[in-house]
Amino acid sequence: MDSLITAAARALAAGDPLGALNRVALRDDAPALALRGIAMAQLGDFVRAKALLRSAARAFGPKEAVARARCVVAEAEIALVSRDLGWPLKALDAARATLEAHGDRMNAAHARNLEVRRLLLIGRLDEAEHALARLDPTPLPPASQVARELVVAGIAIRRLRTKAARDALTRAEHAAREAGIPALTAEVESAFLAMDAPAARLISRGQERPLRLEEVEELQASKALVVDACRRVVRDAGMVVSLATRPVLFALARALGEAWPGDAPRSTLLARAFRAKHADESHRARLRVEVGWLRVELRTLADVRATKRRVCAGAAPCTRGRRAGAACRRAACGGARLPRRRRIVVEFSAGDRDRRQPAHRAARARFARRGRQGADVWSRACASLDKRADAGIPDNLVTPGSPAERLDRAS
Repeated sequence: MDSLITAAARALAAGDPLGALNRVALRDDAPALALRGIAMAQLGDFVRAKALLRSAARAFGPKEAVARARCVVAEAEIALVSRDLGWPLKALDAARATLEAHGDRMNAAHARNLEVRRLLLIGRLDEAEHALARLDPTPLPPASQVARELVVAGIAIRRLRTKAARDALTRAEHAAREAGIPALTAEVESAFLAMDAPAARLISRGQERPLRLEEVEELQASKALVVDACRRVVRDAGMVVSLATRPVLFALARALGEAWPGDAPRSTLLARAFRAKHADESHRARLRVEVGWLRVELRTLADVRATKRRVCAGAAPCTRGRRAGAACRRAACGGARLPRRRRIVVEFSAGDRDRRQPAHRAARARFARRGRQGADVWSRACASLDKRADAGIPDNLVTPGSPAERLDRAS
């Protein structure tokens, strides 16, 4: 490899794409094309970067298996940064196997790191943790160490393990200083800011206040009864009832929790559950059915009681909750409270984004899946907590960010 190629590679490793382009911009040989592709990716021109990397892979030819595999790994990272989840994973697996077979442990570990970051991005936390446990961090350079630690922090944030997340971010900060790349340092700083920023909204006794991640973790570990508007579950310290597939029931539970320590009038429940502005007898009948189902679902956590016009709360979890079926569904309903010692609503989403469906469609779906619980998942579409966490996870090791992004971070 000649001196210009070596100097350009060192400039890219130091986060200086313009310096690399100054050395190889006018060259069309295979190594120069690969370096130009990575430089263009770091500058944010992903389309041009992909084209250059593919041209480099073709120019290397079949005899240069290691060089072609490195081009594939770089292209996989560009696809990850640009959120091209349809990029073929088999090509990355084959490139990693080729690098391992030829003793290129550093780039093979980097390819494994990309796989873990993709699993984290699509929310497969268990698979990401399993793959991360098989990743040997020893051959990784400081820049790749930063990416790995940020992945560890991202998994911990999604698991609401804030101490583990802060420890991983501290290690990432040390590795970023050692790497000396300003873009990576900015990514770590933004992750720390996300940890300290409000991540949830607590509604209790008619008042609202923001919560940081540590406070959310403490709340979920406490004995409080929590109506979680992100996962759409009702939980206490020992039990979780998922209402993710029961939007009407969750809307009722949320309305009751927000109304505590008061009770919820029937008109409020009708508006929240069915968006009914003018209720008639059919609406009230449907409401009685839905509250009966809610009483059945929450029988081990809360006591939902009915009065003439409202639903009011008992002072302790319902001991009569095992009376299910027609007798429970026939109970009259209007408004409700939850157990006196633990009634809290936590709003994890940015706004009121309850997904509702017509009652007859919900009823048909429930009869089709009677007895099944919904999946307890984080929804990227509605969870600002997930967006906060994802904002601090860099997916740009090859592409540490465009100059405009670095200026924004510096300001």
